[in-house]
Amino acid sequence: MTRQYELAGKSGARYRYSSFEEERFLPPAGANYVIARITADGPNLIYAGETDNLANQTWRAALEKARATYTDAAILTRLNVTRAVREAERHDLIEQHQPPMNLGAASRA
Repeated sequence: MTRQYELAGKSGARYRYSSFEEERFLPPAGANYVIARITADGPNLIYAGETDNLANQTWRAALEKARATYTDAAILTRLNVTRAVREAERHDLIEQHQPPMNLGAASRA
């Protein structure tokens, strides 16, 4: 059974993310994803991203980069077809959780 986690954004909105096995079938749908260390207190975000097609596995490079530092990093997803909604949710989570991999990308931009 898939474990679900509720993540709060800076706006106060709450988003339900699900863990998944990386080798299972992934739907070709738009989704938000977070890479996190799962602790007793819940997910500790390392990175927040979004994709037009979860099955393309564009998230895999970010997961591998995260695991170079955080060997226990896991990926959680939330299906979300509309790009504008995905982007707003990703920004909301970044503002609240300040994931280190997102902050590093912002400082280089």
